[in-house]
Amino acid sequence: MPRFKATLLLSLATLLAPALMLGQSANPAGPGTLNYVEGQVSINGQVVNWLSVGSSQLKEGQVVETANGKAEVLLTPGVFLRLGDNSAVKMISPNIANTEVELVKGRADVEVDQLFKQNDLRVQMKGNETRLLKTGLYAFDSKRGTVQVFDGKAAASPVDDQQKPVVVKKGHELAMNGDEEKSQSFDKQASEDALYNWSSLRSQYLGEANVQLASAYEGSPGLAPGWFWDAGLYGYTWLPGDGAFFDPFGYGFYSPYYLYGGGFVYGYGRGYGRGGYRGGYLHGQTSFHGERAGGFHGRYGGGSHSGVSYGGGGSHGGGGGHR
Repeated sequence: MPRFKATLLLSLATLLAPALMLGQSANPAGPGTLNYVEGQVSINGQVVNWLSVGSSQLKEGQVVETANGKAEVLLTPGVFLRLGDNSAVKMISPNIANTEVELVKGRADVEVDQLFKQNDLRVQMKGNETRLLKTGLYAFDSKRGTVQVFDGKAAASPVDDQQKPVVVKKGHELAMNGDEEKSQSFDKQASEDALYNWSSLRSQYLGEANVQLASAYEGSPGLAPGWFWDAGLYGYTWLPGDGAFFDPFGYGFYSPYYLYGGGFVYGYGRGYGRGGYRGGYLHGQTSFHGERAGGFHGRYGGGSHSGVSYGGGGSHGGGGGHR
């Protein structure tokens, strides 16, 4: 093949690669969008599979249900709802400013990586509702009637009741059976079940996809934050509007503007050591806001960049931190 032709084809392939990776799905994502299925999953009794990802969206009153399978559903940008085996969730309100679902049966985890003051995010279960107040990880168990806050803060109360909500803080759980007036502490590691581990793996995949997309969109003008389709992942991941965020599992989500401004990536091949900073964002390379995650409840170790240590301790040792 002539050298000029080979060079031209290579140049075209280079130009087309980001376009193929950034190709959008059939519909823009919104609360209730199906983002991943594994095994036996249905919406209102109709079987869904990987071809339904990105195009199927729960409408008000519809139910997504698993048998021997799992599912991931998007809520507001930066919030992922994950269903375990033999579980079902009903969409109560798909409004982006007032988003509410009901756990009908089984287990569900909600990973909240970003929450604006305008967002009203609630989960109903057994006649009670829990409002998620902060970023973090929340586990709901319909059989036990409990909500566990691995990280974050929630407020639970009976639906349509005027009584004062019970606040559930990080490391605490509430049994919503009418008997508990306050939350109790729980063993986080002992509560890491199959859905928790699956959620952690999904979070890692989504973080890796975020880095690819953030790099591809780096420097693009007029880019709004939200859900962005990644063809390699075959699903949506989340691109924040500014800075860098870390989810409860320690994986990073980066803004294209953060990378364009010279911010470095802690994960997925660019000087990454799990842990990082959570509860705020990193701006540039020097200003850190929010608390040190230390690896989610001490599981992850640290890393370094340019001789600066971020965390430490290694596996299960966790890491210290600073503000």
